[in-house]
Amino acid sequence: MSGSMSAFDVSASALSANRRRMELLVTNIANSETTRTPQGGPYQRRDVVFMSTPLQSFSEILLEEAPLLEGVRVDEIVVTQDQPLLKYDPSHPDADPNGYVAYPKINPLEEMANLIGATRSFEANIKAFEAVKQIVQRSIELGRG
Repeated sequence: MSGSMSAFDVSASALSANRRRMELLVTNIANSETTRTPQGGPYQRRDVVFMSTPLQSFSEILLEEAPLLEGVRVDEIVVTQDQPLLKYDPSHPDADPNGYVAYPKINPLEEMANLIGATRSFEANIKAFEAVKQIVQRSIELGRG
C-alpha cells in the first residue's frame, strides 16, 4: 500500500503546485490593466518556480531509506522586474506630468495560453490520481475474493 500512497502523494503534490500556478496566472490576467498598487506603480507580473521534492513514506523514514519518488512543489514566486508599458493618456488619474500612464507588461493572451497548459497538467494529474485509486480498489476487491 505504501507504493500506492506514494503515487497518490506525487499526484497530490503536482495538483497543489499547478493550482498555485493557475491562481497566479488568473491574478496576472485580472491585473493586466492595474496602474496603481499599494506598493506604488503598476502591478508586476508573477510566476512560480517549481522544484522537485523527495517523497518519503513513513517506513522509509523509519528505515532511513532514500525515497524513490519525487513530487513537485512551488519553490518561489517570482515578481518580474519588467519595465512598464507607457501609454499616452493625459486624462488618466495615474498619468505622469507628460501624460503617460504606466501599465503592467502583461500579455493576456500569453497568460491565457499558460493557464491552458497549467489546467491540462492539473487535469492529467487528476486522471493519474483516479487511475491509482482504481488500482487500489481493484486490489482490495481481489484480496477479498
